[in-house]
Amino acid sequence: MGTWIVLGVLVALGLYVVYLYNTLVRQRQMVREGWSGIDVQLKRRTDLIPNLIETVKGYAAHEKATLEEVTELRARAASMPRDDVAGRSQAESMLSQALGRLFAVAEAYPDLKANDGFRDLHASLDKVEETIQMARRYYNGAVRGLNVTVESFPANLIAGKFGFEQADYFEIEDPADRAVPDVSF
Repeated sequence: MGTWIVLGVLVALGLYVVYLYNTLVRQRQMVREGWSGIDVQLKRRTDLIPNLIETVKGYAAHEKATLEEVTELRARAASMPRDDVAGRSQAESMLSQALGRLFAVAEAYPDLKANDGFRDLHASLDKVEETIQMARRYYNGAVRGLNVTVESFPANLIAGKFGFEQADYFEIEDPADRAVPDVSF
């Protein structure tokens, strides 16, 4: 009888370990899916920026420094390694601020604001920015779930044994980057 009890406890413990392992795998995949969603939207934004710059360039030729800054930051953000969450977060934050300054420059040109191409590009970028925010929230929620599981007992024993690690949040590191650019049309 004692052998059956020990065997039953070992089977239950084995099933629990399998359950915890599968939970960690599922959460890690959710983090990867979340990052993929952010990556897709950041690429979409990066692809829209050259069109926006060319449109503004025609109206604001003397605002060369702002245009060059956006171009440089776009290139920097696009060249960041896909899995470098902290680096991408910082580069994308700087790009967002530069885009805010670009829109502020565009505000000085009434003809540009009335241009259908500019308005369409601006609306597209606004939509992409909203989608990026939603993707960031999803990703950070998935990271939170994984990190809680990786740190919680007894899952932390399984996580450590099978190489599961905490993931980085996609966050803004510089408090000044949290400021909303003053752009009005």
